[in-house]
Amino acid sequence: MFFFGTFEHSIDERGRLAIPASYRRAFVDGGVVRPGSDGCLEIYTQETFDGEAQRRLDSEDGNRLRTARRTRRGFLHDAYSFDLDRQGRVLLPSQLRESTNLTGRVSLVGCGDYIEIWEPLRWAQELNELANEEQQALG
Repeated sequence: MFFFGTFEHSIDERGRLAIPASYRRAFVDGGVVRPGSDGCLEIYTQETFDGEAQRRLDSEDGNRLRTARRTRRGFLHDAYSFDLDRQGRVLLPSQLRESTNLTGRVSLVGCGDYIEIWEPLRWAQELNELANEEQQALG
């Protein structure tokens, strides 16, 4: 499935977040959530997470020892598997919610093979930065 669009949802008091209905079928076999590099969370299907992990690990083949081990640690150490509940929600681990300041309303952003979860003000800032970069690129 190709994820696209932006959705507004809320994280409840238990840390559960509803996945948009149109995306739920992609997560029938579960998925993986991990922090992104920009202060958001990334949600992958199990298949796309496995592919991304393999891609990152394969790129380190020429330097197997230290660099490959650091790549593994950086990408895998704070990734968590999940299953959707009957209402199509995922439980976001508290340490991930706290590290990204995700409470209450959030923005879910489709990014092709994964979904990003943003705190709305950070998402607005990211959109502004994207618009500025695009404007500069156009001259």
